[in-house]
Amino acid sequence: MLVQDRPGPKSPKHSHSSQIRASLSFAPNLDFSTWVSENLYKIVTVVLLIATVAVLFVLRNIGDTAALLCFETQAQALEKIRLPQLESNIKPISDTSSPYASFRSEKWIVVSVSNYPTDSLRKLVKLKGWQVLAIGNSKTPSDWSLKGAIFLSLEQQAQLGFRVLDYLPYDSYVRKSVGYLFAIQHGAKKIFDADDRGEVIDDDLGKHFDLELTGEGARQEIILQYSHENPNRTIVNPYIHFGQRSVWPRGLPLENVGELGHEEFYTEIFGGKQFVQQGISNGLPDVDSVFYFTRKSGLEAFDIRFDDHAPKVALPQGTMVPVNSFNTIYHASAFWGLMLPVSVSTMASDVLRGYWGQRLLWEIGGFVVVYPPTVHRYDRIQAYPFSEEKDLHVNVGRLIKFLVSWRSSKHRLFEKILELSFAMTEEGFWTEKDLKFTAAWLQDLIAVGYQQPRLMSLELDRPRANIGHGDTKEFIPQKFPSVHLGVEETGTVNYEIGNLIRWRKNFGNVVLILFCSGPVERTALEWRLLYGRIFKTVIILSELKNPDLAVEEGKLDYVYKYLPKIFDRYSGADGFLFLQDNTILNYWNLLQADKTKLWITNEVSKSWTTVSTKDNSDWFSKQAGMVRKVVSMMPVHFQVSYKNSVTSGKSITVCSSEVFYIPRRFVADFTDLFNLVGNLEIHHKVAIPMFFLAIDSPQNFDSVFSTMIYEEQPPSTNSSSLYSAKVPAVHPWNVSSEQDFIKLIRTMAEGDPLLMELV
Repeated sequence: MLVQDRPGPKSPKHSHSSQIRASLSFAPNLDFSTWVSENLYKIVTVVLLIATVAVLFVLRNIGDTAALLCFETQAQALEKIRLPQLESNIKPISDTSSPYASFRSEKWIVVSVSNYPTDSLRKLVKLKGWQVLAIGNSKTPSDWSLKGAIFLSLEQQAQLGFRVLDYLPYDSYVRKSVGYLFAIQHGAKKIFDADDRGEVIDDDLGKHFDLELTGEGARQEIILQYSHENPNRTIVNPYIHFGQRSVWPRGLPLENVGELGHEEFYTEIFGGKQFVQQGISNGLPDVDSVFYFTRKSGLEAFDIRFDDHAPKVALPQGTMVPVNSFNTIYHASAFWGLMLPVSVSTMASDVLRGYWGQRLLWEIGGFVVVYPPTVHRYDRIQAYPFSEEKDLHVNVGRLIKFLVSWRSSKHRLFEKILELSFAMTEEGFWTEKDLKFTAAWLQDLIAVGYQQPRLMSLELDRPRANIGHGDTKEFIPQKFPSVHLGVEETGTVNYEIGNLIRWRKNFGNVVLILFCSGPVERTALEWRLLYGRIFKTVIILSELKNPDLAVEEGKLDYVYKYLPKIFDRYSGADGFLFLQDNTILNYWNLLQADKTKLWITNEVSKSWTTVSTKDNSDWFSKQAGMVRKVVSMMPVHFQVSYKNSVTSGKSITVCSSEVFYIPRRFVADFTDLFNLVGNLEIHHKVAIPMFFLAIDSPQNFDSVFSTMIYEEQPPSTNSSSLYSAKVPAVHPWNVSSEQDFIKLIRTMAEGDPLLMELV
């Protein structure tokens, strides 16, 4: 038994009782003042405790939630994400375990390998002056070997002593982060981030990229640059510049896919700080699964060609471009930007890294340049599933806007990097695991001898000069044939993609608030995948909080009380659509709805009813009493609107409230009414119709849900018989597992065929 578990000696019972009696009375020979002086600290403690309880009781009963805000804030602070601190004295990490401890090279090619060496990789090894570093994972054959390449197995990686190893998955290409550190440790000045199926055109990276930015070998030239004239443009599709209007890169927000026009004019910038250089790939370019599955016919491999005579093009501050991990040159000044996030889906990691890195690149005066075709990648006709891109299609548009608006007052680059990673964690773009991973990455960089670049003033915060006629440069891109796409090129993307773009443009600034009654660990990601393609973001509430899945706690009976905080969080949203997971939303049938009006099921008789409190249960009577209390406190405009809609004071309106929409212009009214409710336990089904009737007259509600299918119970046999793709919503529908979700997706694909790519 441990020492602290051992019981102490027991006191006799009579001794214990005598001590109690002594503590409850004072001796007869002592006067009262003496007793008070000896017990003053006890009296003060008891009085303060009673006073505190009394104050809290009074505040809670008068409904002054603002007075309690400080208590709530302190409680919430305990749950907040903490900003990691970098170690003050970081010990150097030297290579003492690998056979290459003394090897040095300035130019490295880093690839991830899961299979035996490919022909493309064998050609990379032969590139003059470049050292290939192959990073293994749990899928890599144990006897992997290639003459001329350095191979690091999982076991060898584990012996290197890097902090990042604690966060890396065993079976993913993101283990390349170990390779980047190893290359920097062994003298890297340039790193070509590549994969094992790309062949460098003409076997010469120096022919395509700018390998020397300073000194005698540098090309002192002026580079064409996208115009910054439109401050609202934050993303471009570089494939248009290189002759392919109907192709888009992985990581381009789907709402931007339909922007097919070329630049009216360009500007120019002096070269020398293009620290990140993104190459274009012929054959199979970097495209997402939406493109891959919808823009080709049969099993024919892609062989897409770009204009190799088009000039390279730079991105100004405030404008971004997708950057990948298989055809990109990083110069030493941008090595800190090689970190591949570990908490997001596989095919989102390098794209999120690219956007994160571009924003930080501006802090040191650097920029990204996109180059004409540099490699040829072969299509193996083995596409990855849409689910591995879920973090792209759900969040990438919001991420870009966030990054462009983000500012930092820190005075060192690594401090800014850590601060941005912290902000991205708070915004939900990645999890706290990536925040800790960032801290480990930065400390490992310092440990291998990397010197962080100096900061420069941000151009975005300075007034930009007007672009005069003499400052503009014209370049008209070629229009390369697109017969390989399996569809006729008409200047627009195909029908299904066009629909997705239209829906996204319509609802791209609407927040969807989804309440999950079922097990969130089985369905939360699937719901985000389904609706996140359409809406600005998907907030999931459930009875049980799940931070790992970004599921927030909420009680369904009073779920309206959680909405004002979400309203505040997304102050720029056009509106907020609430949905329970027992109701299916056919978003393609909502395009005609007015986003400036309230939407609710007031014209669905089985959902919206008036209940008399005279002959009903005590529950209805109590609810009606609380409603009357709130109505009596309403300002005149709310009270008049409500009473004009509810003619009898002995009845209440009840709405199932599985789906409703609140536009931005009524958010403040909703919050005011919520504050009137205070601590009253008005049920969600009673509070929502009360709020809606007080805010506006039902004749002004949009009737979009009037044609929805609404039944109180699902069909006893085949639930699919209830569904129709021609109505705005369907109720009820049960989704409690991945199998249920797959069944739902296949059913909804009648209205949105692209959904079949999710399963």
